[in-house]
Amino acid sequence: FQTVGASPVVAYAQCLGVPLFRRRLSGTALHMDLSYTETRGDETEDLFALLAHVVRACPDVEAVSSGAILSSYQRLRVEHVCARLGLVSLAFLWEREQDALLSEMVACGIDARVIKVAAMGLEPRRHLGRSIAELLPEFRRLHREVGLHVCGEGGEYETLVLDAPMFRYRIDLESSKEIVHSLDPYSPVSYLASFVFGIV
Repeated sequence: FQTVGASPVVAYAQCLGVPLFRRRLSGTALHMDLSYTETRGDETEDLFALLAHVVRACPDVEAVSSGAILSSYQRLRVEHVCARLGLVSLAFLWEREQDALLSEMVACGIDARVIKVAAMGLEPRRHLGRSIAELLPEFRRLHREVGLHVCGEGGEYETLVLDAPMFRYRIDLESSKEIVHSLDPYSPVSYLASFVFGIV
């Protein structure tokens, strides 16, 4: 599960006009096989508990939509949890061609900012905080040169959406702090944290 940039997620409820349900993870990734079976203490069981709570609180909920593009590991876990709860798993982005998909996101006005970099060719000082619209040409170049997944599906980068067509309000990111995880000369890893933000 993506944990980098989780603090501004509380603003999504107001931006979208929907209730927000959250749960602190107590499990870890214990069941590492591609296909998942119920495993006590696995982080997937935290997802199950959260969605079970959502179903109780909102009995009209029928489906869960995930943003999985290439990760069978992720998609199969969501499908497993949904099946146990009688929900439909929707994966509208599954196996979409990444360049076309990211281009569509940019064209429709999604303002997503890079908040973590972890790949050859991505440099914290140059890429953190910049929009996918600004970086799309560079992502394309890095795809050609070093095989970077244009949508970051290999964990190359993580984003935080500040505005989208379905938002009633946008998130104004006022400040953040860079956390350096690794100074690897070929693939440094840094992320943004301690976000100060508002809703406008």
